[in-house]
Amino acid sequence: MHIRPMHPDDLSAAAEVHRLAFVRQKQSEQWLASTLAAFPRFLCFVAEEAGQVLGFILWAQKSGFRDQAVLELDQLAVLPAAQGRGIGRRLIVQSLPLVREQLVRQGSSLKHVIVNTRADNHAQKLYRDTLGAQVEATIRDLYSADEVFMVARQVDEGARGR
Repeated sequence: MHIRPMHPDDLSAAAEVHRLAFVRQKQSEQWLASTLAAFPRFLCFVAEEAGQVLGFILWAQKSGFRDQAVLELDQLAVLPAAQGRGIGRRLIVQSLPLVREQLVRQGSSLKHVIVNTRADNHAQKLYRDTLGAQVEATIRDLYSADEVFMVARQVDEGARGR
């Protein structure tokens, strides 16, 4: 499996991953196309194996371009049929050095990563294990349920990847 930047040619396959992973969301291809078009504010990557897109990750630079960037792990999705193979973990761990390279090109370094997810989402463990993210707040009934906001502080030393 290979983690690489998302390209416009990936939009249809990535949109199918999005549609299957986020069943309450709509217009998957338009969502991803507009996100991809917002480079470098958004940095988008896919996990590909044998020419098939198995998942994607979207990173967002928050609150302007800064010397010390705060990133949001905006979305992470893996095809349901490919889940349980460590693809989400690899997307985080292998895309983060590529994100850092982009930050260096713009004169920045990585300070913190924020991520929010449903309070009942088991992905919280993935974010703790790979990024060191900890729950900072819970917002009741934000999207479809309670949402937790997690922060990984001083991430510049590197993702854990265990």
